This record gives sequence, structure tokens and C-alpha cells, in this order.
Amino acid sequence: MNEKKPLWPVASLVVLTGLNLLDYLDRQLLAAVLPPLQSELHLHDEQAGTIGTAFMLGYFLTAPVFGYLGDRLPRRWLVAAGVFVWSLGTLLSGHANAYVSLLFFRTLVGFGEASFGTISPGWIADLFPAERRNNAITIFYFAIPVGSAMGYLLGGVMAAHFGWRSAFLCAGYPGLLLAFVLFVLREPARGATDVTKPVPVAGGTSGWRSYFALFHFPRYLLVVAGYIAQTFAMGGFALWAPSFLFRIHHMKIDAAAFFFSASLAATGLVATLAGGFTATWWQRRTGTGYAWVLALSAVAAAPIAFLAFSVADLTGAKIALVLTMFLLFLSTGPVNTLILETVPVTMRASSMAASIFAIHMFGDLWSPRFVGLLSDRWGDLQRALLWVLPGGMVVCAFFWCWLLIHQRAVIATENPLTNVPCA
Repeated sequence: MNEKKPLWPVASLVVLTGLNLLDYLDRQLLAAVLPPLQSELHLHDEQAGTIGTAFMLGYFLTAPVFGYLGDRLPRRWLVAAGVFVWSLGTLLSGHANAYVSLLFFRTLVGFGEASFGTISPGWIADLFPAERRNNAITIFYFAIPVGSAMGYLLGGVMAAHFGWRSAFLCAGYPGLLLAFVLFVLREPARGATDVTKPVPVAGGTSGWRSYFALFHFPRYLLVVAGYIAQTFAMGGFALWAPSFLFRIHHMKIDAAAFFFSASLAATGLVATLAGGFTATWWQRRTGTGYAWVLALSAVAAAPIAFLAFSVADLTGAKIALVLTMFLLFLSTGPVNTLILETVPVTMRASSMAASIFAIHMFGDLWSPRFVGLLSDRWGDLQRALLWVLPGGMVVCAFFWCWLLIHQRAVIATENPLTNVPCA
């Protein structure tokens, strides 16, 4: 590629996707090492669930700050600082000797990941034109299943052979070094690949008012509402699923971790790419492809998730869990593309930050602890999980079907290939 060109779209996408993979690897380490960690630190289920909540507090509380800064300051410095801070928090987690210190270090991890997760999608959106943007964002987010799978696998193997602390140390040191890779990239101008001019927003976009202006975009609100419900369901599932197989179906912890890592890698990779590319093809032809993929995946996931936690047979439970994960990951690319394209180009970091705040404040901030609380109260982890994943997907399906109906109603008056929102 000509080095004189101001943009390196493919190289930047590769680097940011690689860092996103490391991001999600770190998130799932805790779930993979939870049984031995609980045993050593003498934690009951509610306390274990609160560790996941601590991460989310650091993540979603600072996301609006980084969203504000990401629409105004050089993004490269903000993203690099975020990678460094989350890696430091991961490293320190491996040295924690008490419950309170572990809570603090996981909060620090969330703080660092908030900068990266808020700003990177808007950076990618400015690298690629509208007709290629969803595919690029889909590739960026395919790191979710692959990174999560690597986290389950690394955590399970390291915990079984070298102790749970070793998993955090292995993930922390590389991130401290990779943070500096960001400085070789050249970031694009905001809206560099958009052919439409920024649209004025009611109420103005100066300062923190840009977040209140998001309420003027109904499609954005419907996308995020469904995303909140999905995130609530997935948050409880992600932390407790290995423990579910360990306790209910009596699998060994490393075997349970391997099953989830393999399932996430296979279903997540295939479903994320298939859902993203199919949605792009469908969107170009109908203008509703993104909304269709969201609605159909949520509607199908709810009953399959119920089967996953209700069948007594281990093989049947595994099959249902794999199908559930496949359906959940179908929406990964389209949901994030819609978050960016249902607002003006000057509000992309703010829209991503607001969605991150909302899905965690009302979603997976509570669900891991909620599952642990119900499990302690009922003495039944299986029953607790039955309330979370299937129920959350029913609510998600409601909002995303409403989004589809709304999109079909306005399709005659709006060009679906532009990023101009319908107020």
C-alpha cells in the first residue's frame, strides 16, 4: 500500500481487530477460572457474581466520558491508553490476595476497556464507505467469539495445570506491549468516507448535550433497547455457563472450559461472519436487512435457550447451548452497524458510548450477580439460569421486531444505504 496515503484501512482494521480479540479474551478469563478462584478466596456465588459486576462498573461508568472525548480528541492516544490500563488491571488481578483487591483490579480493567470499546468502532466506520462498513465492523466484532473462546480455553487449561492466577498473568503482559502498536496507525478524519453531510441534531451537539440528542432518533433507541435485553441475558450466561456444566452435568472444569471455547470459536466465528455478510447483502436489496437479522435471531434464540438449561441429558444440553450461541452471535455485526448509522457522523463515538453505558447499566451489570443471588437463595443454579437467558431474549425479540416494523414503515421515504437518520 502506498505509504503516502492518509488512510490504511485494512492494516488499521487488522490491528484493531487483534486488540479486540485480546479484549474479549480477558473478559472470559474470570468465568473459566471461577471455581478454583472461589475455592481459594472462599467466595460464595453472590460474591463471585459481584466480581463481574465490578468490571462492568468500571466499563460502563467511564464509557460516556470516552465517548465525549472520542468525538473531539485524537483517538489513537485514547485507545492506546485504554489498552495499557486494561492490561495492567489484568496483570494485577493475577496477584490479588483478597476479594476487595480483586474487585478493584477488575474495575480497572473495565476502565481501560471502555476507552477501546467506545472509540474503535467509530474509527473503523470512518475508514470504510457505507457499502463496505458493515462487513468491516463484522470482522472487527468477530473477535468477540474467537477472543472469548480463547479466554475460556486459556483460563481452563492454565487453571487446571498452573493455578488460576497464571491465566491473568499470561493475558496481562502481552497487552502492555501491544498498546504501543496503535502509534504506527494513522487515524482518519471523522466522516472521511461518508458522502452525506452531517445532519443537524435537535438541541445541538455541543458538550454533553449530544447524549440527550440521541433521544431524537427512534431507531437508535429501539436497537439499544433490544441490545440491553440481549446483554442482560448473555452476561449471566457468559459467567455461569462453565459452572453450570461443572455443577449440573458434572463435567470437569477444564473439560467444560474446552467445550465452551470450542463452541464459541466455531459458532461465533461462523455466525458473526454469516450474520454480518448476509445482513449486508439483504440491506443493499431491501433496506431492512440489518433489522431482519436482529429480529429473527432473537425470536429463534429464546426457545432454544430454554431447552439448553432445562434438558437433563448432557448431550442435549450441549446441542442446545451450541445452537443458542450461534443465534446470539448472528446479530453482532448488524447491531453495532445500526448503532453507528442511525445517528449523524459527528455523533458516532457518543452513540457507541451511550449504548455501552445503557447495555451495561441495565444489562450485564446486574445479571451475573442476579444469577448468583438466585442460585444462593434457591440452592439451584440451573433454575436461576432459566430465568435469565430465555427471558432476556424474549424482551430482546420484542424490541427488535418493533425496530423491523418501524424500519419497514419509513423505507419509502429514506435511502437505506445512507447514514442519515430518520428523526
